[in-house]
Amino acid sequence: MARRGLDGSRRKVGEMAVETETLRADAGAASAVIAATADGVAQRIAAGSAVSDLIETLPSPAYDTVKRVFDIVASVIGLVIFGSVLPLLALAIKLDSPGSVFYAQERVGMNRRRRRHGVTNGGERRKVLQPGRPFRIFKLRTMCNNAEAGGPQWAKQGDKRVTRVGRFLRKTRLDELPQLWNVLRGDMSLIGPRPERLCFIRQLENDVPFYHDRLLVKPGLTGLAQVRNGYDESVESVCRKVEFDREYIRRSGPLTDVGILLETVRVVLKGEGAR
Repeated sequence: MARRGLDGSRRKVGEMAVETETLRADAGAASAVIAATADGVAQRIAAGSAVSDLIETLPSPAYDTVKRVFDIVASVIGLVIFGSVLPLLALAIKLDSPGSVFYAQERVGMNRRRRRHGVTNGGERRKVLQPGRPFRIFKLRTMCNNAEAGGPQWAKQGDKRVTRVGRFLRKTRLDELPQLWNVLRGDMSLIGPRPERLCFIRQLENDVPFYHDRLLVKPGLTGLAQVRNGYDESVESVCRKVEFDREYIRRSGPLTDVGILLETVRVVLKGEGAR
């Protein structure tokens, strides 16, 4: 009896050892697969041709049409209201510091070719020159003249280049309202990823995974990343911004847009994230 019990215990111990080795082998295989997948994605990102999981989840043509109609109506109304206060804002800007009232800058918009055909061939001329459609963005000037004499740079908290009137304009987001003209023209939408400058895109596209995904839709005056993440200040903040932009593209729809507009109102009223 004792001998049979001892043999049974030995068999159980042996079975447990085999199961343990099997689990270790499975875990090792899983780790190898994960590592290989991560390496593959990293290589594709470095090559500028990372496969995005968002191509198949882009908004429908019907939604795009409804959104465009809303953009036109809202931008016309917004421009009429903005025009009524522009003389006062222009006078304040001119009295506060020398320079122009408006500020124009080239930004990069939606990559229509990649949206239609998926991943762009790295050898195409369009990809080499511009990752998306370039356009000129308009804002009220909030910085002193020659603010970028030392080259392009991100705005910082308490940035000394920002004028006194400029701080008020940035806090209330009034400096962004001229972009309603870009919305009316179709360069932008009311809601979407923030349009970026080409020089910054070239700096970040190889360091931030799936950075070019944010170019799958029209850039926006406001958006999920704008109200949740604020202004760029580091590569880490850009990574968060891209994830917010990707999340917006996944969830894009009327209810999501209404939620972002309501959150935008809250951010403007509280003056959050201004610099």
